[in-house]
Amino acid sequence: MKKEKIIIITGASSGIGFQTAAKLAKQGHVVYGAARRIGKIESLKVFGVKPLELDVTSEYSIDKALSLVLHAEGRIDVLINNAGYGSLGAIEDVTIDKARRQFDVNLFGIAMLTKKVLPHMRFQKSGTIINISSMAGRFSSCFGGWYHATKYALEAFSDSLRMEVKPFGIHVSIIEPGGIKTPWGQIAANHLDDSSKGGAYEVQARKTAEMLRKLYDGRILSEPKLIARTICKAVNSSHPKARYLIGLGAKPLVFLHTILPTRWFDFLMTRVLN
Repeated sequence: MKKEKIIIITGASSGIGFQTAAKLAKQGHVVYGAARRIGKIESLKVFGVKPLELDVTSEYSIDKALSLVLHAEGRIDVLINNAGYGSLGAIEDVTIDKARRQFDVNLFGIAMLTKKVLPHMRFQKSGTIINISSMAGRFSSCFGGWYHATKYALEAFSDSLRMEVKPFGIHVSIIEPGGIKTPWGQIAANHLDDSSKGGAYEVQARKTAEMLRKLYDGRILSEPKLIARTICKAVNSSHPKARYLIGLGAKPLVFLHTILPTRWFDFLMTRVLN
């Protein structure tokens, strides 16, 4: 058994976060599963996970949560930034307030929490930060511009952070899931319908929303436990990889984006996959 680690994982109320928190606790780690509404993570207690109320967009909430963990454990070994969401829609249709909200959760919230944890990891000269990005941080598609922008930004943030903190014994890894069977797809499809209603992009957006619903209702997508296993692998590794590209479509689509001319890839994303 590897050395017990003190772990905080955000977005632990469902999907990848829930599965990962439970799996890490079963492995003997001390796991704090964080979510905005603590009632949503009470069910994790049966696995030994400690519920932690945490809103990544609130500095007060972050300070309170970290104070609780540090008082109880004295250290933080692993931070898994899993909280995030996507609100799809044409760039023209999505309001700046909604776009800003995605950046607040998917980037600035992660940055604020990470900045608060780093001094403690530097003091102990060790630590691992795992940021849950997406294959959406490596290429773009129709009606996902704002979501892709947050994930592209998270990739750049993580790359710079990795180089900066390496001298202090801190590792930074990015998990880049492909198509994963979570409630995300249905929620994103509903957001897409709502944002495009009555607008210039309504017809095409409706087709894309229907495609998303069929995809997420089917059996082709990867299960969250696949990503959970990968995150656990990074947590338990003494030298985790900089990137873990995993799940349905992730490696093929990133590869095609790399080798195809831009116009060909645009055609693929707008005609074949919609």
